[in-house]
Amino acid sequence: MGMDLIIETFTGYTRLTLNRQAARNALNTALLGQLASVLTQLATDPTCRAVVLTGAHGNFAAGADIAEIATKTSAEGAVDPRKAHWATIRAFPKPLIAAVEGFALGGGFELALMADMIVLGPTAKLGLPETNLGLIPGAGGGQRLLALVGRARATRMILMGEVIDAETALSWGIAAYASDTPLVEAEALASRLAQRAPLALMAAKQALIASEASLALQTERAGFEALLDSQDKSEGIRAFQEKRKPQFKGQ
Repeated sequence: MGMDLIIETFTGYTRLTLNRQAARNALNTALLGQLASVLTQLATDPTCRAVVLTGAHGNFAAGADIAEIATKTSAEGAVDPRKAHWATIRAFPKPLIAAVEGFALGGGFELALMADMIVLGPTAKLGLPETNLGLIPGAGGGQRLLALVGRARATRMILMGEVIDAETALSWGIAAYASDTPLVEAEALASRLAQRAPLALMAAKQALIASEASLALQTERAGFEALLDSQDKSEGIRAFQEKRKPQFKGQ
């Protein structure tokens, strides 16, 4: 595996670092696949009782890879390997802690929302700005955000594409922890979790994940896939790449 994902093993836990500096750790399909693969291995590794997930170079993950989405059609979206990768990440049975600094936007924020705990650093910027591109979240981020913060705040972020800071995210209940050194705090949590009863933690996490069965995850994904063929999506991404304001026509 390349160095897009750095794997480091410590007593009781593993640290995974997203490392695509040029793309602010944007989650292309290869990186997402690597992450899913490593978590699959760690799921059955008895020496790993928790995982800390973070991003290198001051950002968590600035989104999905825009270049990949630019050419993706609805038909491709329907059979996208990313769907299986996301499902594997969410199903990881052990505690997963995200240490977030800098940008966690779009797919990057969706990844953080799949963690069991989020530790925010002072530079954290969180958002689901997909509607800026004529799209919606594609990995369940809208639904998970709604469950955490309620309709008023979720619609503010999703319909307006608003990006919020660490203080706001903490006060809204998106994260339980904030620290000037989020990675240090996340690793301290992982060390404490590693001392706790692993079977109980896994059973507790499984029950918490089961509550997501009531979320409209399939509806959200279907909406995302349908929008991939829209002219507005093409215009939104072109405008983003050209650093200009998009002209949406509702087509």
